[in-house]
Amino acid sequence: MLPYGRQSISDEDVEAVVAVLRGDWLTTGPTVTAFENAVSELAGGHRAVSCTSGTAALHMAYAGLGIGPGDEVVTTPMTFVATASCAAIMGAKVVFADVEADTALLDPAAVEAVVTDRTKVIAAVDYAGHAADYDALQAIADGVGAKTLGDAAHSVGGFYKGRPVGDLADVTTMSFFPTKNLTTGEGGAVVAKDPAVAQRVHEFHFIGLVRDPARFQITDEGPWHQEVHEFGVNYRLTDIACALGLSQLKRLADFTKRRREITARYNEALELVDGVRIPAQRDYVDPAWHLYPVRIVGGRRREIFEGLRAAGIGVQVNYIPVYWHPVFANAGYERGMCPNAEQYYREEISLPMYPDLTDADVDRVIETLTNLVS
Repeated sequence: MLPYGRQSISDEDVEAVVAVLRGDWLTTGPTVTAFENAVSELAGGHRAVSCTSGTAALHMAYAGLGIGPGDEVVTTPMTFVATASCAAIMGAKVVFADVEADTALLDPAAVEAVVTDRTKVIAAVDYAGHAADYDALQAIADGVGAKTLGDAAHSVGGFYKGRPVGDLADVTTMSFFPTKNLTTGEGGAVVAKDPAVAQRVHEFHFIGLVRDPARFQITDEGPWHQEVHEFGVNYRLTDIACALGLSQLKRLADFTKRRREITARYNEALELVDGVRIPAQRDYVDPAWHLYPVRIVGGRRREIFEGLRAAGIGVQVNYIPVYWHPVFANAGYERGMCPNAEQYYREEISLPMYPDLTDADVDRVIETLTNLVS
């Protein structure tokens, strides 16, 4: 089976991890700091806080933005459930806005139609690695006193109007799962433009510990003292994982370049195939393609999906609309709310996409898909 996604691990990656294992720090040490600084540099210089997963990053981001009961978070249904569920966990009401029919990205016009004075966050998702229209979304957020959140699990290494992912929204979350654009094994990060938000994110992921003496409420203890003002969790990433992440960051440009080459090869071969639609791209976005999502028209998606799997081609579907999940459907969310997202879901198949995919592998996928469709 040709996998749908796969990590790329080099000898240098292995050596970097082994060096940490032979050192003094396994967690919460200098390699974590070095990795966070490197992510910050990648993302426009804003503070980065590493964590154990992309889902943890979303939880931390909503906590850092102070999301709670009575707040509304507007987001897309075309995403992994965590983008919405982490807001719900914080007590917010999740409001789904439809996506653009061609890109599957959060549609600013649909967002404009549902924001209220209770909207606290507009959470976009860079579906497949293509950045959302953050200028338009930021203007809407500013108009109602909300913040923007960019779920960049797919798009690390990409650009929008010449600006890097991480410098687009007020807060950006990243994922470093093995199939993503770089990996720490499991892992993620939050990048925040506002230093105060970044500090709240850091403390939330560090069990809520406050270590700044100027902020202590208990002032008669010794130099060992630390205290908790708000509840937090332990989402800290290890030095072991960050060593892998630092090594992977050195190859991110090459990873991104290869993903774009694979995308171009798919595009050229599939653009004129009847029954297949290739992914759209805006001319002001330089994507870091995490997925290659094709659309199979004519109601044949399941047939083609099963045919590809039977031929040894690892494919996936990304994603079932979030509000179709029973946890949201049982809370009163109904099908039909976002027709563009639902139609996109009915047609979408993600073809294999990862840096070590060879041209011969890509051609095998193209030939198999073309034969099945025709």
